[in-house]
Amino acid sequence: MKILFITDLYPLTEDEKTTPKTLYNFVKEWEKQGHTVDVIKPNFIFNSILRKKPFYKTGYYGNILNINYLTPFMGSVLSKIKKNQSSFEVETGIDKLSTNANDVYDLTIAHMPSGILFANRLKMPFVAGIHNSDLEVLTSPFYKFYFKKRLEKALCNSKAIACRSYVIKNKLLKLYPEFEQKTFVAPSGIDENIIISSKSYKEDGAVHDELTTNAGKVSTMRILTCANFKKRKNIDKLILACKEIKNIQLTVIGDGKIRKDLEKLDKNVIFTGWLKPQEVYEKMQKNDVFILPSVNETFGMVYLEALANGCITVCTKNDGIDGIIKDSENGFLTEPTINGIKETILKIKQLDESAKNQIVLNGFETVKSMTSAKCAENYLQQIFKIL
Repeated sequence: MKILFITDLYPLTEDEKTTPKTLYNFVKEWEKQGHTVDVIKPNFIFNSILRKKPFYKTGYYGNILNINYLTPFMGSVLSKIKKNQSSFEVETGIDKLSTNANDVYDLTIAHMPSGILFANRLKMPFVAGIHNSDLEVLTSPFYKFYFKKRLEKALCNSKAIACRSYVIKNKLLKLYPEFEQKTFVAPSGIDENIIISSKSYKEDGAVHDELTTNAGKVSTMRILTCANFKKRKNIDKLILACKEIKNIQLTVIGDGKIRKDLEKLDKNVIFTGWLKPQEVYEKMQKNDVFILPSVNETFGMVYLEALANGCITVCTKNDGIDGIIKDSENGFLTEPTINGIKETILKIKQLDESAKNQIVLNGFETVKSMTSAKCAENYLQQIFKIL
C-alpha cells in the first residue's frame, strides 16, 4: 500500500533532537511491513522559531518534502508542491500530486493542526491524527476566529480520526460527539528489544534491593523520574511530595532552565542531567517506582519505557497514558498536586512485596502488547475497519 503522511512533527535527520520520533516510528514500522510511505512536512517558519527547531530549506530530503510557509497556507498547496518538484529530482508520489492527486496514494494520514489543514487543502480523502495541540486549537480563545473554524471543517471532512491517547479521544468526543463513529485511539508503541523479560525480573527477586543507611537496614523506596524540565512536568511537586515522606530516594533524569530552582528544593535529590537511552533504562531497572506527574501530555513514551524496565509506573490521572495504565492494576494514577503525589507514594509503600511484584508483572503484559510493530499495524487496521 502507498501512504502519504503529512505532519510538521517529523525529524528530517536522524540526529535531530528537538522533534520527537513518535510519528517517525510509525512510518518506519509501516515501511518494514512492506508499505511505501512518503512524507510532507508543512512548516510554519515563525512556529519553528518559537519552538527553537532547526531550520531546513524547502525541498526534498529523501522521501520527505519540507515546505516552508511564512503564512498559514495562503494560495494553492498544490502549486507550492509543483513549484518545488521542478527544482528537485525526486522519485516519490508527491511530485504527481499536482496532476492526479486522487490516484497517487491508497491512504493519506495527517497529524497535528498544520498537517490536517494541509491535507484538507489537498481535497483528498484523509485520516486526521489528533494531539493535544489540536485540542488547544479547538478550545483556546486565541484560535477562535481563524484556526478553530478551519480545523473543525477539516475534521468534518476527514474519513477517520486517530486520537493519540484515550484521554484525547474522550476530550474530543465531549466537544464533538458526532465524530464518535469515525474516531479511534492510535497509541505509540515501544521497541520490543528494551522490554526486560518477566522471567529475569522474577529471578532478581522482589521489586529491588533495599538501601542501607547509617541507621542500619531500612526499607527505602527508590523513585525515578525523567523529563525535560518544563513547568508542566511538575517535577517540583514530585520533589516536594517525596521530601515529606521518610525513606525515599529520588533520582531525577533530565535538564532545563529551571534545574537550579529544582535543585534548591531538596539537597538529597540526585540530579543526573541528560542520559543516553540505554543509561535511562539501566536506571529504571535499579529503581522501584517511576513517577512523572506532568499535564497536557499527548502520550508519553517514557511511561512505556518504565513499564518495560520493571518500574511500578505512575502517571497523571486523566492525562497522557491514562487508560493504558489502570490504577492499582498495572500502575497507578495520581493527581498532579503535592498532596496527590504524596498519597499515591504512600499507597504504594503500604503494599506488600507480592502485590508490588504483581503490578510490575501486569505492567510487563501491558507493554508486550504495545510494541512498535503491533501499534503500527493496529493503526492501519483501525482505519480499515472504519473505511
